[in-house]
Amino acid sequence: MAVRRTLLTADELARLPDDRKRYELVRGELRTMPPAGAEHGMIAARLCARLLAHVEPRRLGDVFAAETGFLIERDPDTVRAPDAAFVAAGRFPEGHLPAGFAPLAPDLIAEVVSPFDAAAQVEEKVHEWLRAGVRLVWVIHPATRSVTVYRSLAEVRVLTEVDPLDGTPVLPGFTCPVRDLFPQRSVAS
Repeated sequence: MAVRRTLLTADELARLPDDRKRYELVRGELRTMPPAGAEHGMIAARLCARLLAHVEPRRLGDVFAAETGFLIERDPDTVRAPDAAFVAAGRFPEGHLPAGFAPLAPDLIAEVVSPFDAAAQVEEKVHEWLRAGVRLVWVIHPATRSVTVYRSLAEVRVLTEVDPLDGTPVLPGFTCPVRDLFPQRSVAS
């Protein structure tokens, strides 16, 4: 006899008591997310700062930091929280930000790979984001100081520190040297 697991909804996820843990909901299954490390947090913050500096003065939309939940699939529900996200102006239902999870796929998301992230988990997230309608996915790899850019599963490009990261076509005019996302390397004296 198979044991049936109870699936959670996005509303149930939002009502979980604060136990100081981070969660995502994947097809109704609760997944615990360990806290990000220092390098991970710094990279995500650097990227968000650069995105915000480009987006805000041009009124292109909204930039979101890590921990922001996006409801990208219903029945069973999937709520993912990228390390950075951008939603173009005018995309939110009723024209304003919801108090709870955003019920849409962002236009752009970034995931910073942690040392304990399994490659299969990162790939699963990329597939989910693209399937949900995200137009540009950046996977940032601190270990190799590189960024994998997905415009689709067929259009993938790996950038190194010498390359510029650009937001075309989602964020026209946005560019940032890949090396600027990472901590400065120490020079031995």
